[in-house]
Amino acid sequence: MTDHVRLIAFDLDDTLAPSKSPMPARMGAALAALLDSVPVCIISGGHFGQFRDQVLTHLPAGVEQLARLHLMPTCGTRYLLHDGQEWTQVYAHDLTEAERDSALAAVEFEARRLGLWEAETWGDILEDRGSQITFSALGQQAPLEAKKAWDPTGEKKTALRDAVATRLPDLEVRSGGSTSVDITRAGVDKAYGMTRLSEQTGIELADMLFVGDRLDEGGNDYPVVRLGMATHAVGDWQETATLVERIVASLAVARA
Repeated sequence: MTDHVRLIAFDLDDTLAPSKSPMPARMGAALAALLDSVPVCIISGGHFGQFRDQVLTHLPAGVEQLARLHLMPTCGTRYLLHDGQEWTQVYAHDLTEAERDSALAAVEFEARRLGLWEAETWGDILEDRGSQITFSALGQQAPLEAKKAWDPTGEKKTALRDAVATRLPDLEVRSGGSTSVDITRAGVDKAYGMTRLSEQTGIELADMLFVGDRLDEGGNDYPVVRLGMATHAVGDWQETATLVERIVASLAVARA
């Protein structure tokens, strides 16, 4: 699997960590060991603060290979690298003020019309991430069990996505996490992010591996499958940790 792989990219929620939760210590150790061997990218619809809170603060102390870690919040509409001192933004493709206002109004209108605007939530329902507007039905800090119970079949989220997309024909509206809908510029998804990563790093898509939990058709990782790059599906962070540990061991044998 790792033959000729020059970079490994990961989804965040339910791939490196439970949804909106800290990355477990085992996964952090595995990720740090992988960075010793190959560059790593993390790409997600979340904003940089989620990357920091869920992943960066849970890497083992003294990780020396942060320069090999590529961060792509909001599906690659933002790109950050570590300069040895701090995380610096390479680019950001933000929505215009008019686009953000239209997106916020459309998603709130349709959520209320469809009866999906919940009265009791954990945090804000709407979030302006600059390059992305995100609707989270139960709020950004909703517990995992509540999120799983809200829309187990995905019907609510699909109905909202379709309704908002009709109102915003010039923007991209897609399903995000288990209770979220994301709005960005047209054509922006994880395939967009991976293509931009290839341009920024000079590493061909054919030399990358993508690991995610929603590679099924309709899942938010599926655009990467359509892109034609190598992928590996996981069910949760434990499967990812096992995979990464196996890759690290394989690379160690290859170097010996």
